[in-house]
Amino acid sequence: MRRNAVSSRSAASVVRSALAEVAKALGHEHRIELVEQLAQGPRSVDALATRVGLSVANASQHLQQLRAARLVETRRDGLFIFYRLADDKVLRLWQVIREVGEARFAEIEQVVRTYFKDRESMETVDADELQRMMRSGEVVVLDVRPAGEFAAGHIPTARSVPLSELEKRLKELPKRRQIVAYCRGPYCVLSDDAVSLLQKRGFRVARLNIGLPEWKLLGLPVEK
Repeated sequence: MRRNAVSSRSAASVVRSALAEVAKALGHEHRIELVEQLAQGPRSVDALATRVGLSVANASQHLQQLRAARLVETRRDGLFIFYRLADDKVLRLWQVIREVGEARFAEIEQVVRTYFKDRESMETVDADELQRMMRSGEVVVLDVRPAGEFAAGHIPTARSVPLSELEKRLKELPKRRQIVAYCRGPYCVLSDDAVSLLQKRGFRVARLNIGLPEWKLLGLPVEK
């Protein structure tokens, strides 16, 4: 009986130790940011380093820690190594961490309220409403992320118009139809800036209240 108790305690210790490694892997802001970037799709080490403002060597070290915790996986393409999230469970973990942080830390709430205050004047739609509009054909879905992220995965029927190209491509967009813009997630301001610009130009426009990762977590279809 005692031997079984010790064995059970040892097994639980192994499990807790592994869970601690997962938590430790996400215990740095750069690694959180790398996960956020990989939530958009696979990236090379060089591309990730550029995105998060790190040297390739530093980014690689952080990625190795995420890989050791089995949160990311790799594939080689010639001289380049590409990273991707291990699966959608990692996306859910990232989402839960974000939601817990928002609920427990007043600093996060204050930053969100201050930095994203312009959203209060913007029309917003949720995933259910966007699906209804897509089925009826009454909406133009606008993906304003960089083209590479669009290619890695996007909402079906979405048009790729990166924010940096939006102003010179306004003629491609219909003024009489509803436009819904989306980007990377709740802390991404690309769609905010797109909505603001389009509103000033007289378009009927709203922003999707989630990004592509949250869309995927809802089990909704994604095209590549």
